[in-house]
Amino acid sequence: MKPKIYLSPPHIDKKEFDYVNQALISNWIAPFGPDILDFENAVQSYLDQGHFVTALNSGTSAIHLALKLLKVIKDDIVLCQSFTFVATANPITYLGAIPIFVDSEIETWNMCPNFLEEAIQNCIKLNKKPKAIVFVDLYGMPAKIDEILDIAAKYNIPVIEDSAEALGSEYKNKKCGTFGDFSIFSFNGNKIITTSGGGALVSRQKKYKDKALFYATQSKDLALHYQHTEVGFNYRLSNICASIGKGQMEVLNTRVKQRQTNHQFYQKLFSDNKYISVFNNKNKDFKSNYWLTCILVNSNPKFNNLDLITYLVSNGIEARPLWKPLHLQPLFKNNVFYGNKVSSTLFQQGVCLPSGSNLSLQDKDFITKVITKFFNNLKYNV
Repeated sequence: MKPKIYLSPPHIDKKEFDYVNQALISNWIAPFGPDILDFENAVQSYLDQGHFVTALNSGTSAIHLALKLLKVIKDDIVLCQSFTFVATANPITYLGAIPIFVDSEIETWNMCPNFLEEAIQNCIKLNKKPKAIVFVDLYGMPAKIDEILDIAAKYNIPVIEDSAEALGSEYKNKKCGTFGDFSIFSFNGNKIITTSGGGALVSRQKKYKDKALFYATQSKDLALHYQHTEVGFNYRLSNICASIGKGQMEVLNTRVKQRQTNHQFYQKLFSDNKYISVFNNKNKDFKSNYWLTCILVNSNPKFNNLDLITYLVSNGIEARPLWKPLHLQPLFKNNVFYGNKVSSTLFQQGVCLPSGSNLSLQDKDFITKVITKFFNNLKYNV
């Protein structure tokens, strides 16, 4: 039986094994150790923007700490992109704050600046000025960042950039993950590089990195005994996971190119297909890492996105719908939403395709055969 082709599996080589072995031999197997510092420095050097990186156990933890550093508290309003994974919004609720959701625009699939400003103005009219804005670089695609930041500056609202999926992406030749007052990355097993589980908070000032580290290590005060004056969290990345990350950072540029090559494969595969649109960079200002290549099934009566997904899965090829917008989730059914139907339409039409950096030529040949057969069957059954 042919092995299953996964959507975005981990991809490691000998270097990661070497670093893990070194960490084991040296007995650095705690949430403390030299590999964590090396990994943080590697990410900081890659960003090359004078930012400060705190390695954590998840991107979700990073968002939580960013909100806490912005002093978000119970009943505060936080404006959040709706078209994203639930982890973008969950930390807002951890603090008792209220997420208000903003729709996407069709060009980047990210937060719509027009609806963002409408939401801000309406909140201010109700004497509930938003405490923060959380936008996403979804599937590796940079948002319309200048427009979002200009609006945020106009109303003096801090910004958190959720770049969980966008390490290696760029906007106007500047790396994603460097635009917010705080930014975050995820190193979950399905991301462009992984530390098994993990994430990072990117800060503009070292004092925020230091405070984030304080919170992430149970808010231990500087005392010989264990003393705590603030609530803390167990959010630090382990040294073993960081040792994996060290090796992954050394091949990040290669992994980005491999994902972009996968995207080119799908562009060619669907180039003459009237039913399918491949999600692409808007223009040269946008440079996606193409963490996942996504397509839209154009409206037609012959089949829908779920038909294609089901067929691929039945042939051992993992494919998934796009994220279900958060304002449509049962969890947030009572939350306010600003927008129209962009994100809901994307959800109804979209498909995520296998995009791992270890996608082989044999895998691509098999995907081509299966997709070609799907459309041939469609042609002969109408």
